[in-house]
Amino acid sequence: MKILIDMNLSPRWRDTLAEAGLEAVHWSDVGDPAALVSAMMDYAAAHGFIVLTSDLDFSAILAATGGRKPSVVQIRAGNLDPDRIADRILSALAQSAEALGQGALVTIDTDRARLRLLPLDPSSS
Repeated sequence: MKILIDMNLSPRWRDTLAEAGLEAVHWSDVGDPAALVSAMMDYAAAHGFIVLTSDLDFSAILAATGGRKPSVVQIRAGNLDPDRIADRILSALAQSAEALGQGALVTIDTDRARLRLLPLDPSSS
């Protein structure tokens, strides 16, 4: 599983994910930090990455465009520190691995993870 970490998350996520055996890069390592969300999504889709973010724009774009790639994992938590929530994120990634490989949106909050297959139905967003 290849993870592209959004600018709104600490680059420390790269090491946390790598320690769990995942290939992970931070957007600042491969793209323009000021780029639009669409540029990051295009890069992720073209290079087989799953996007890890806390930005709701990714799910809105997927819903508006009917996109099938890239898969997106969005964290909905106040504390985004990998030391605090990595176990929750890693668990959700493992449980959702097959769906993420095919195209999915996984939303993780403090209580649960929700999986939606792509393309998203704009009326259910």
